Amino acid sequence: MPIRVLLVDDSPIALTVLRRILQQSPEIQVVGTVQTATEALALISKQPPDVICTDFFMPNMDGLEFTTRVMAQCPRPILVISASVQDEDTHRIFQLLEAGAVDILPKPRAGIEASDQLLQRALVEKVRVLAGVRVFKRTARKKSPARKTSTALLGLTHRPKIVAIGASTGGPIALQTLLSQLPADFPLPVICVQHISLGFLQGLIDWLSASCKLPIQIAAEGDRPQPGQIYFPPERQHLVLDHRGRFAHSLASPVEGHRPSVTATFTAVAQFYGRKSVGILLTGMGRDGADGMQEIAAAGGLTIAQDEATSVVFGMPKEAIALGAVQQVLPISKIAPALLDALRTTLYVPSAR
Repeated sequence: MPIRVLLVDDSPIALTVLRRILQQSPEIQVVGTVQTATEALALISKQPPDVICTDFFMPNMDGLEFTTRVMAQCPRPILVISASVQDEDTHRIFQLLEAGAVDILPKPRAGIEASDQLLQRALVEKVRVLAGVRVFKRTARKKSPARKTSTALLGLTHRPKIVAIGASTGGPIALQTLLSQLPADFPLPVICVQHISLGFLQGLIDWLSASCKLPIQIAAEGDRPQPGQIYFPPERQHLVLDHRGRFAHSLASPVEGHRPSVTATFTAVAQFYGRKSVGILLTGMGRDGADGMQEIAAAGGLTIAQDEATSVVFGMPKEAIALGAVQQVLPISKIAPALLDALRTTLYVPSAR
């Protein structure tokens, strides 16, 4: 079955070009092209597509309101394709992601052309990815799952010293959910690796900072991870630790196609902190982080994966689970409480380091 795509854009030229690009792929079928969000909502209610591609600025109803309505009424994976989602438009971008859009594709500033090979590859690949993602109604997303889930983390006889988190597709919302639940006196450093397009990292940090009680920053080379601080790698560099436990930036080859890589950071954390590491793997496509999670588990650290029901893409967690590297699988809303419970109940043993 082909991937059924609905295109929403107030520009007839853009609709024509996007249709031509997508129709070059035998896997994709454009089932509708409309120029207003109102028309799109009516069409979706009658014949829901697999993926929706929408512009941002449109008359009567913009892409943000359209996304919000779709996710409340008939959730579908949404890709926002617009000249108004460049790297300087980070506030708008994360508003869209928070409303339920799964991904963003900036239109070329010079305009879109069917002959643009880079645009063609990016658009087709993103549509393929979105066709396989899980989306949620916004009204239900903030509620805990109805089924009971234990958050008890058993078997620990030592107190963790650091938390490392990895995420990809769907990660910004998952990170916001997890990090916003950490209290201002959280006693451990937190390292986050999120696969994100070049130019969007600072926007992600600014957006997360608005809902988090802990300060968030890009890790500076040579600094030691400090309790109560959240760190991200710099763009296009792995974040690792040197023999003294200080941050180091690496331009080594991408791991599983990514730099920064979750596995690179997880492995470095496992090597320095050993059993006092906590590894948390969130929603994401691919398998980056799975091998790193296995390193943390082999070192005796605590490993937690986001469950399938709350993951936008259950790729990375699933791969780590398949390796036997995950001790607990939890809904995203339960991960922070489980971690806090572990810190409250774990017997404290002074670190030898």
